[in-house]
Amino acid sequence: MLFTSPDPAADPYYARILLDLQKAAYSIEARLLGDDRIPPLNDTLVDIAAWRGHWIVAWDGVQLLGAVAWDDYGDRLEIDRLMVAPPAHRRGVGSALVQRVIGASEHRPIDAATGRDNPPAIGIYEKHGFEVVDDEEVPPGIWITRLRFAG
Repeated sequence: MLFTSPDPAADPYYARILLDLQKAAYSIEARLLGDDRIPPLNDTLVDIAAWRGHWIVAWDGVQLLGAVAWDDYGDRLEIDRLMVAPPAHRRGVGSALVQRVIGASEHRPIDAATGRDNPPAIGIYEKHGFEVVDDEEVPPGIWITRLRFAG
């Protein structure tokens, strides 16, 4: 697995492939949740390019496997999105990407959130030491689980 750190604002190719990956990955989560109103499904190319956090993208040769994006707030990091291409599920891609963020954290806490009814995503986070903090309904009818890695 090869990792890169693209800037979708500087390269429209990355904005396009990341948006396509996001739509594919979050469509699966929407099915698990039974609701397609999750915010990542409404993002556009402009949204991807305008977001100013950090990206790590996983590749197998030229095949895009997944990506993680996070914000650095100084005292903590927050994973904004974790996406694995559906054909790459169950190959350790999500775990490898979470490990990259943990490595970038410099022992600071990391916050993450995923659909409450998305056991595979919750499992990836828990496998790496994240603990469930709480569940929150946002928007009405859609529940997320908030998790935290203590650092």
